[in-house]
Amino acid sequence: EVQLVESGGGLVQPGGSLRLSCAASGFTFDDYAIGWIRQAPGKEREGVSCISISDGSTYYADSVEGRFTISSDNAKNTVYLQMNNLKPEDTAVYYCAAVRWGPLGTIWYPGPYEYDSWGQGTQVTVSS
Repeated sequence: EVQLVESGGGLVQPGGSLRLSCAASGFTFDDYAIGWIRQAPGKEREGVSCISISDGSTYYADSVEGRFTISSDNAKNTVYLQMNNLKPEDTAVYYCAAVRWGPLGTIWYPGPYEYDSWGQGTQVTVSS
């Protein structure tokens, strides 16, 4: 059974940082891409970032490029999202999700509705 467990959300002031973690189990980690998808109230789901476990290739949405960094620790089957210089518009529930996927490309990456397995989500609130 695929399981994804997020942690690390919370309340932070604008300009602050948080690191989200996604611990994965129940599947062959190397065959998958792991993404972070966020959803704010009344807004569409947005794919924030993704990493291909097979080769480490990554994708970032324009809205977070240069501020967020995705990484993986394959020995621990865990993916991280380091979020720096957070803005109020980053406030959302952040979900970790997985889909079978090889290397990512400039236009070859999972959309926010293409993932098969999802975690329970973690709230990130950016406010003064």
